[in-house]
Amino acid sequence: MSPESTTNLPRSVEDSVEASATGARLNPSPATFKGSPGRRYYRGFNLERVRTIEDLRAMAHRRLPPFAIEYLEGGSEEEATLARNRAALASYRLLARALVDVRHRDQSVKLFGRQTPLPFAIAPTGLNGLFRHKADFLLAEAAAEAGIPFIQSTMSNDRMEEIARIPGLRHWWQLYVFGGPDVRNALIARAEKIGCEALVVTVDTQFYGNREWETRRLTPSNKPTLASILETIFHPGWIATTLQQGLPSFANVIDFVPEEHRSFFASAFWIRGHMDYALDWKEMSKIRSLWPRKLLIKGLLNVGDIQRAAEIGADGVILSNHGGRQLDWTISGLDALPEARRRVGDRLTLIVDGGMRRGTDILKGVALGADAVLLGRATLYGLAAAGREGVDRAIQILREEIDRDMGLLGVNSLAALGPEFLTR
Repeated sequence: MSPESTTNLPRSVEDSVEASATGARLNPSPATFKGSPGRRYYRGFNLERVRTIEDLRAMAHRRLPPFAIEYLEGGSEEEATLARNRAALASYRLLARALVDVRHRDQSVKLFGRQTPLPFAIAPTGLNGLFRHKADFLLAEAAAEAGIPFIQSTMSNDRMEEIARIPGLRHWWQLYVFGGPDVRNALIARAEKIGCEALVVTVDTQFYGNREWETRRLTPSNKPTLASILETIFHPGWIATTLQQGLPSFANVIDFVPEEHRSFFASAFWIRGHMDYALDWKEMSKIRSLWPRKLLIKGLLNVGDIQRAAEIGADGVILSNHGGRQLDWTISGLDALPEARRRVGDRLTLIVDGGMRRGTDILKGVALGADAVLLGRATLYGLAAAGREGVDRAIQILREEIDRDMGLLGVNSLAALGPEFLTR
Protein backbone atom coordinates (compact mmCIF):
# COMPACT_ATOMS: atom_id res chain seq x y z
CA MET A 1 0.00 0.00 0.00
CA SER A 2 1.43 3.36 -0.95
CA PRO A 3 1.63 6.08 1.70
CA GLU A 4 -0.85 8.21 -0.22
CA SER A 5 -3.49 5.45 -0.32
CA THR A 6 -3.93 5.34 3.46
CA THR A 7 -4.92 8.99 3.80
CA ASN A 8 -8.70 8.52 3.51
CA LEU A 9 -8.99 5.12 5.18
CA PRO A 10 -9.91 4.62 8.83
CA ARG A 11 -7.10 3.09 10.86
CA SER A 12 -8.15 -0.26 12.32
CA VAL A 13 -6.60 -1.34 15.60
CA GLU A 14 -7.06 -4.99 14.60
CA ASP A 15 -4.70 -4.98 11.58
CA SER A 16 -2.32 -7.90 11.78
CA VAL A 17 1.38 -7.52 11.07
CA GLU A 18 1.01 -9.73 8.02
CA ALA A 19 -1.92 -7.82 6.56
CA SER A 20 -0.25 -4.46 7.00
CA ALA A 21 3.08 -5.68 5.65
CA THR A 22 1.56 -7.13 2.51
CA GLY A 23 -0.56 -4.10 1.78
CA ALA A 24 -3.94 -5.64 2.61
CA ARG A 25 -6.83 -3.19 2.75
CA LEU A 26 -7.55 -1.81 6.22
CA ASN A 27 -10.68 -3.11 7.95
CA PRO A 28 -13.60 -0.65 7.83
CA SER A 29 -14.66 1.18 10.95
CA PRO A 30 -17.55 -0.45 12.84
CA ALA A 31 -19.24 2.96 12.70
CA THR A 32 -19.61 2.89 8.92
CA PHE A 33 -21.88 0.89 6.62
CA LYS A 34 -20.80 0.50 3.00
CA GLY A 35 -18.96 3.79 3.12
CA SER A 36 -21.70 5.67 4.97
CA PRO A 37 -21.25 8.08 6.57
CA GLY A 38 -18.49 9.32 4.31
CA ARG A 39 -15.34 10.12 6.27
CA ARG A 40 -12.19 11.94 5.30
CA TYR A 41 -9.32 13.28 7.33
CA TYR A 42 -8.98 17.03 7.19
CA ARG A 43 -6.58 18.16 4.44
CA GLY A 44 -7.11 21.93 4.37
CA PHE A 45 -5.13 24.81 5.82
CA ASN A 46 -6.96 25.73 9.03
CA LEU A 47 -5.23 24.16 12.03
CA GLU A 48 -8.25 24.89 14.21
CA ARG A 49 -10.08 22.19 12.26
CA VAL A 50 -7.39 19.60 12.92
CA ARG A 51 -8.58 17.02 15.44
CA THR A 52 -5.97 14.25 15.36
CA ILE A 53 -2.41 13.44 14.37
CA GLU A 54 -3.92 11.63 11.38
CA ASP A 55 -5.39 14.95 10.18
CA LEU A 56 -1.89 16.45 10.27
CA ARG A 57 -0.69 13.39 8.38
CA ALA A 58 -3.31 13.96 5.69
CA MET A 59 -2.31 17.63 5.43
CA ALA A 60 1.35 16.62 5.09
CA HIS A 61 0.48 14.20 2.28
CA ARG A 62 -1.35 16.95 0.43
CA ARG A 63 1.58 19.36 0.71
CA LEU A 64 4.61 17.12 0.11
CA PRO A 65 5.72 15.66 -3.22
CA PRO A 66 5.58 11.85 -3.35
CA PHE A 67 9.34 11.29 -2.95
CA ALA A 68 9.29 13.27 0.32
CA ILE A 69 6.24 11.35 1.53
CA GLU A 70 8.06 8.11 0.79
CA TYR A 71 11.06 9.21 2.84
CA LEU A 72 8.78 10.26 5.71
CA GLU A 73 6.53 7.22 5.79
CA GLY A 74 8.47 4.27 4.44
CA GLY A 75 10.07 1.32 6.19
CA SER A 76 12.51 -1.38 5.18
CA GLU A 77 11.85 -4.35 2.92
CA GLU A 78 8.32 -5.74 3.52
CA GLU A 79 7.67 -3.06 6.16
CA ALA A 80 6.71 -5.73 8.70
CA THR A 81 8.63 -3.95 11.47
CA LEU A 82 6.89 -0.71 10.54
CA ALA A 83 3.55 -2.51 10.89
CA ARG A 84 4.58 -4.21 14.13
CA ASN A 85 4.95 -0.88 15.92
CA ARG A 86 1.26 -0.15 15.50
CA ALA A 87 0.21 -3.77 16.02
CA ALA A 88 2.10 -3.97 19.32
CA LEU A 89 0.22 -0.94 20.62
CA ALA A 90 -3.07 -2.39 19.39
CA SER A 91 -2.44 -5.68 21.19
CA TYR A 92 -3.07 -4.01 24.57
CA ARG A 93 -6.46 -3.00 25.95
CA LEU A 94 -7.00 -0.53 28.78
CA LEU A 95 -8.62 -1.47 32.10
CA ALA A 96 -10.21 1.65 33.56
CA ARG A 97 -10.77 2.22 37.27
CA ALA A 98 -14.22 3.53 38.27
CA LEU A 99 -15.28 5.93 41.02
CA VAL A 100 -11.97 7.76 41.23
CA ASP A 101 -11.72 11.47 41.97
CA VAL A 102 -10.03 12.76 38.81
CA ARG A 103 -10.67 16.49 39.20
CA HIS A 104 -6.91 17.13 39.22
CA ARG A 105 -4.75 15.32 36.66
CA ASP A 106 -0.98 15.56 36.37
CA GLN A 107 0.75 14.26 33.23
CA SER A 108 4.25 15.35 34.19
CA VAL A 109 7.15 12.91 34.55
CA LYS A 110 10.69 13.12 35.85
CA LEU A 111 13.52 12.72 33.37
CA PHE A 112 16.99 12.67 34.90
CA GLY A 113 15.81 14.44 38.02
CA ARG A 114 13.99 17.25 36.21
CA GLN A 115 10.23 17.60 36.13
CA THR A 116 8.91 17.51 32.58
CA PRO A 117 5.32 18.67 31.96
CA LEU A 118 4.55 16.00 29.34
CA PRO A 119 5.56 12.33 29.08
CA PHE A 120 7.20 12.62 25.67
CA ALA A 121 10.14 14.13 23.84
CA ILE A 122 10.82 14.81 20.16
CA ALA A 123 12.88 12.02 18.63
CA PRO A 124 16.03 12.52 16.56
CA THR A 125 15.16 12.50 12.86
CA GLY A 126 17.53 13.30 10.03
CA LEU A 127 17.00 15.32 6.87
CA ASN A 128 14.05 17.26 8.28
CA GLY A 129 14.97 20.05 5.88
CA LEU A 130 13.29 17.95 3.21
CA PHE A 131 9.94 18.84 4.78
CA ARG A 132 10.43 22.50 5.69
CA HIS A 133 13.23 25.07 5.66
CA LYS A 134 14.84 25.44 9.13
CA ALA A 135 12.92 22.37 10.23
CA ASP A 136 15.13 21.40 13.17
CA PHE A 137 14.97 24.94 14.52
CA LEU A 138 11.16 24.90 14.29
CA LEU A 139 10.92 21.53 16.06
CA ALA A 140 13.28 22.70 18.79
CA GLU A 141 11.36 25.94 19.32
CA ALA A 142 8.12 23.99 19.74
CA ALA A 143 9.83 21.62 22.18
CA ALA A 144 11.16 24.51 24.25
CA GLU A 145 7.72 26.11 24.35
CA ALA A 146 6.21 22.84 25.59
CA GLY A 147 9.03 22.20 28.07
CA ILE A 148 10.01 18.84 26.56
CA PRO A 149 13.42 17.60 25.32
CA PHE A 150 14.40 17.89 21.67
CA ILE A 151 16.90 15.30 20.46
CA GLN A 152 18.85 16.73 17.54
CA SER A 153 20.15 14.26 14.97
CA THR A 154 23.71 14.09 13.66
CA MET A 155 22.03 14.22 10.23
CA SER A 156 20.02 17.34 11.05
CA ASN A 157 20.18 20.37 8.77
CA ASP A 158 20.69 23.15 11.32
CA ARG A 159 23.90 23.59 13.29
CA MET A 160 23.79 22.41 16.86
CA GLU A 161 25.23 25.71 18.06
CA GLU A 162 22.24 27.56 16.59
CA ILE A 163 19.75 25.16 18.18
CA ALA A 164 21.50 25.53 21.55
CA ARG A 165 20.68 29.25 21.60
CA ILE A 166 16.92 28.63 21.81
CA PRO A 167 15.84 29.86 25.27
CA GLY A 168 14.69 27.19 27.70
CA LEU A 169 15.44 24.22 25.44
CA ARG A 170 16.30 20.82 26.89
CA HIS A 171 18.79 20.02 24.13
CA TRP A 172 19.94 16.41 23.68
CA TRP A 173 22.41 15.45 20.95
CA GLN A 174 22.08 12.21 18.99
CA LEU A 175 25.34 10.72 17.75
CA TYR A 176 25.92 8.53 14.71
CA VAL A 177 29.36 6.95 14.89
CA PHE A 178 30.99 7.27 11.49
CA GLY A 179 34.24 8.31 9.88
CA GLY A 180 36.62 7.29 12.68
CA PRO A 181 37.31 8.36 16.27
CA ASP A 182 38.30 11.93 15.31
CA VAL A 183 34.84 12.65 13.93
CA ARG A 184 33.11 11.04 16.89
CA ASN A 185 35.24 12.87 19.43
CA ALA A 186 34.81 16.23 17.71
CA LEU A 187 31.02 15.93 17.71
CA ILE A 188 30.99 14.88 21.37
CA ALA A 189 33.22 17.85 22.28
CA ARG A 190 30.95 20.28 20.44
CA ALA A 191 27.85 18.88 22.15
CA GLU A 192 29.53 19.25 25.53
CA LYS A 193 30.69 22.78 24.81
CA ILE A 194 27.22 24.06 23.92
CA GLY A 195 25.74 22.48 27.05
CA CYS A 196 23.68 19.58 25.71
CA GLU A 197 21.95 17.85 28.61
CA ALA A 198 22.32 14.33 27.20
CA LEU A 199 24.15 12.36 24.53
CA VAL A 200 22.06 9.77 22.66
CA VAL A 201 24.20 7.21 20.81
CA THR A 202 22.27 5.38 18.08
CA VAL A 203 23.55 1.84 17.55
CA ASP A 204 21.15 0.26 15.05
CA THR A 205 22.25 2.10 11.90
CA GLN A 206 25.77 0.91 11.13
CA PHE A 207 24.19 -0.51 7.97
CA TYR A 208 21.52 1.50 6.19
CA GLY A 209 18.16 -0.28 6.10
CA ASN A 210 16.94 -1.65 2.80
CA ARG A 211 14.20 0.89 2.10
CA GLU A 212 13.19 -0.46 -1.26
CA TRP A 213 10.38 1.96 -2.08
CA GLU A 214 12.66 4.90 -1.35
CA THR A 215 15.36 3.59 -3.69
CA ARG A 216 12.84 3.06 -6.49
CA ARG A 217 12.64 6.83 -6.73
CA LEU A 218 16.38 7.11 -7.38
CA THR A 219 18.45 6.46 -10.48
CA PRO A 220 21.39 4.00 -10.38
CA SER A 221 23.64 7.00 -9.64
CA ASN A 222 21.52 7.85 -6.57
CA LYS A 223 19.86 10.91 -8.08
CA PRO A 224 16.08 11.50 -8.17
CA THR A 225 14.37 10.01 -11.18
CA LEU A 226 12.89 12.37 -13.76
CA ALA A 227 9.40 11.36 -12.62
CA SER A 228 10.22 12.32 -9.03
CA ILE A 229 11.53 15.70 -10.16
CA LEU A 230 8.47 16.40 -12.32
CA GLU A 231 6.10 15.48 -9.47
CA THR A 232 7.34 18.45 -7.45
CA ILE A 233 5.75 20.85 -9.94
CA PHE A 234 2.33 19.98 -8.53
CA HIS A 235 3.35 20.96 -4.98
CA PRO A 236 3.94 24.72 -5.05
CA GLY A 237 3.54 25.06 -1.28
CA TRP A 238 6.45 22.71 -0.72
CA ILE A 239 8.54 24.51 -3.35
CA ALA A 240 7.90 27.90 -1.70
CA THR A 241 8.68 26.85 1.89
CA THR A 242 11.37 24.26 1.24
CA LEU A 243 12.96 23.88 -2.18
CA GLN A 244 13.05 27.60 -2.92
CA GLN A 245 15.47 27.98 0.02
CA GLY A 246 17.86 25.52 -1.64
CA LEU A 247 18.59 21.87 -0.95
CA PRO A 248 19.41 21.25 2.73
CA SER A 249 22.90 20.24 3.82
CA PHE A 250 24.08 18.17 6.74
CA ALA A 251 25.36 21.23 8.53
CA ASN A 252 26.89 19.50 11.54
CA VAL A 253 29.02 16.99 9.65
CA ILE A 254 29.59 18.41 6.18
CA ASP A 255 33.11 19.58 7.11
CA PHE A 256 34.11 15.94 7.65
CA VAL A 257 33.05 14.99 4.11
CA PRO A 258 35.62 15.26 1.27
CA GLU A 259 34.97 18.32 -0.88
CA GLU A 260 34.20 16.29 -3.98
CA HIS A 261 31.33 14.58 -2.10
CA ARG A 262 29.69 17.64 -0.52
CA SER A 263 26.68 17.98 -2.78
CA PHE A 264 23.39 16.98 -1.14
CA PHE A 265 23.00 13.44 -2.46
CA ALA A 266 26.72 12.68 -2.61
CA SER A 267 27.29 13.69 1.03
CA ALA A 268 24.38 11.56 2.25
CA PHE A 269 25.72 8.46 0.53
CA TRP A 270 29.32 9.18 1.56
CA ILE A 271 28.34 9.34 5.24
CA ARG A 272 26.18 6.26 4.84
CA GLY A 273 29.17 4.40 3.42
CA HIS A 274 31.52 5.39 6.25
CA MET A 275 29.64 4.22 9.31
CA ASP A 276 31.81 2.50 11.93
CA TYR A 277 31.14 -1.20 11.48
CA ALA A 278 33.44 -1.95 14.42
CA LEU A 279 31.28 -0.12 16.96
CA ASP A 280 31.02 -2.44 19.98
CA TRP A 281 30.69 -2.35 23.76
CA LYS A 282 34.37 -1.48 24.13
CA GLU A 283 33.90 1.60 21.96
CA MET A 284 30.70 2.45 23.80
CA SER A 285 32.66 2.41 27.06
CA LYS A 286 35.10 4.88 25.50
CA ILE A 287 32.20 7.16 24.61
CA ARG A 288 30.97 6.87 28.18
CA SER A 289 34.39 8.01 29.44
CA LEU A 290 34.37 11.01 27.08
CA TRP A 291 30.88 12.26 27.90
CA PRO A 292 30.43 13.83 31.36
CA ARG A 293 26.63 14.12 31.38
CA LYS A 294 23.68 11.81 30.83
CA LEU A 295 24.28 9.05 28.27
CA LEU A 296 21.53 7.11 26.50
CA ILE A 297 21.90 4.24 24.04
CA LYS A 298 19.24 4.20 21.33
CA GLY A 299 18.25 1.17 19.28
CA LEU A 300 18.38 -1.69 21.81
CA LEU A 301 15.69 -4.40 21.81
CA ASN A 302 17.54 -7.38 23.28
CA VAL A 303 17.06 -7.40 27.05
CA GLY A 304 20.59 -8.71 27.57
CA ASP A 305 21.92 -5.67 25.72
CA ILE A 306 19.80 -3.40 27.88
CA GLN A 307 21.27 -4.96 31.01
CA ARG A 308 24.76 -4.50 29.61
CA ALA A 309 24.05 -0.83 28.97
CA ALA A 310 23.44 -0.44 32.70
CA GLU A 311 26.67 -2.27 33.46
CA ILE A 312 28.86 0.09 31.39
CA GLY A 313 27.36 3.13 33.09
CA ALA A 314 24.70 4.32 30.65
CA ASP A 315 21.99 6.44 32.24
CA GLY A 316 19.23 5.38 29.91
CA VAL A 317 18.15 3.27 26.95
CA ILE A 318 15.76 4.07 24.13
CA LEU A 319 13.98 0.87 23.09
CA SER A 320 13.57 1.38 19.37
CA ASN A 321 13.58 -0.32 15.97
CA HIS A 322 14.27 3.00 14.24
CA GLY A 323 10.69 3.50 13.14
CA GLY A 324 10.69 0.26 11.15
CA ARG A 325 13.39 1.61 8.84
CA GLN A 326 16.28 -0.73 9.64
CA LEU A 327 16.08 -4.52 10.23
CA ASP A 328 12.75 -5.88 9.04
CA TRP A 329 10.67 -8.43 11.00
CA THR A 330 11.95 -7.28 14.39
CA ILE A 331 9.90 -6.70 17.50
CA SER A 332 8.83 -3.26 18.60
CA GLY A 333 10.30 -1.37 21.51
CA LEU A 334 6.99 -1.83 23.30
CA ASP A 335 7.36 -5.63 23.00
CA ALA A 336 10.67 -5.51 24.88
CA LEU A 337 9.66 -2.93 27.47
CA PRO A 338 8.00 -4.99 30.26
CA GLU A 339 10.87 -7.48 30.56
CA ALA A 340 13.46 -4.73 30.25
CA ARG A 341 11.90 -2.86 33.17
CA ARG A 342 11.74 -6.07 35.21
CA ARG A 343 15.43 -6.79 34.60
CA VAL A 344 16.93 -3.33 35.20
CA GLY A 345 14.50 -1.95 37.77
CA ASP A 346 15.28 1.69 38.45
CA ARG A 347 18.90 1.49 37.31
CA LEU A 348 18.09 2.93 33.88
CA THR A 349 15.76 5.51 32.43
CA LEU A 350 13.76 3.61 29.81
CA ILE A 351 12.26 5.48 26.87
CA VAL A 352 10.31 3.78 24.08
CA ASP A 353 9.31 4.83 20.58
CA GLY A 354 7.50 3.37 17.60
CA GLY A 355 4.17 4.46 16.14
CA MET A 356 3.05 6.77 18.97
CA ARG A 357 0.18 8.83 17.55
CA ARG A 358 -2.49 8.85 20.26
CA GLY A 359 -2.69 9.76 23.91
CA THR A 360 -3.67 6.17 24.65
CA ASP A 361 -0.48 4.99 22.88
CA ILE A 362 1.60 7.09 25.24
CA LEU A 363 -0.33 5.93 28.30
CA LYS A 364 0.27 2.30 27.29
CA GLY A 365 4.00 2.93 27.06
CA VAL A 366 4.09 4.52 30.51
CA ALA A 367 1.93 1.77 32.03
CA LEU A 368 4.37 -0.86 30.71
CA GLY A 369 7.31 0.81 32.41
CA ALA A 370 8.56 3.64 30.18
CA ASP A 371 9.70 6.86 31.82
CA ALA A 372 8.69 8.65 28.61
CA VAL A 373 8.10 8.02 24.91
CA LEU A 374 9.56 9.60 21.78
CA LEU A 375 7.56 11.19 18.99
CA GLY A 376 9.02 10.87 15.50
CA ARG A 377 6.53 10.94 12.66
CA ALA A 378 3.78 12.50 14.80
CA THR A 379 5.59 15.82 15.12
CA LEU A 380 7.02 15.57 11.60
CA TYR A 381 3.47 15.40 10.24
CA GLY A 382 2.77 18.69 12.00
CA LEU A 383 6.01 20.19 10.70
CA ALA A 384 5.32 19.13 7.11
CA ALA A 385 1.70 20.26 7.30
CA ALA A 386 2.13 23.73 8.78
CA GLY A 387 5.64 24.40 10.07
CA ARG A 388 6.11 25.53 13.67
CA GLU A 389 2.35 25.95 14.21
CA GLY A 390 1.80 22.38 13.00
CA VAL A 391 4.29 21.02 15.55
CA ASP A 392 2.59 23.05 18.27
CA ARG A 393 -0.75 21.59 17.20
CA ALA A 394 0.58 18.02 17.31
CA ILE A 395 1.84 18.55 20.86
CA GLN A 396 -1.44 20.20 21.88
CA ILE A 397 -3.50 17.32 20.47
CA LEU A 398 -1.52 14.73 22.41
CA ARG A 399 -1.59 16.81 25.59
CA GLU A 400 -5.38 17.06 25.39
CA GLU A 401 -5.80 13.37 24.57
CA ILE A 402 -3.60 12.28 27.48
CA ASP A 403 -5.49 14.54 29.89
CA ARG A 404 -8.89 13.28 28.77
CA ASP A 405 -7.77 9.64 28.68
CA MET A 406 -6.34 9.86 32.20
CA GLY A 407 -9.75 11.02 33.43
CA LEU A 408 -11.51 8.20 31.59
CA LEU A 409 -8.96 5.68 32.83
CA GLY A 410 -9.35 6.75 36.44
CA VAL A 411 -5.82 7.99 37.21
CA ASN A 412 -4.69 11.30 38.65
CA SER A 413 -1.01 11.05 37.74
CA LEU A 414 1.18 9.07 35.40
CA ALA A 415 3.10 7.80 38.42
CA ALA A 416 -0.06 5.84 39.33
CA LEU A 417 -0.04 3.93 36.04
CA GLY A 418 1.17 0.34 35.92
CA PRO A 419 0.61 -2.91 34.04
CA GLU A 420 -2.55 -3.55 36.06
CA PHE A 421 -4.24 -0.97 33.83
CA LEU A 422 -3.65 -3.15 30.75
CA THR A 423 -4.71 -6.51 29.39
CA ARG A 424 -3.75 -8.33 26.18
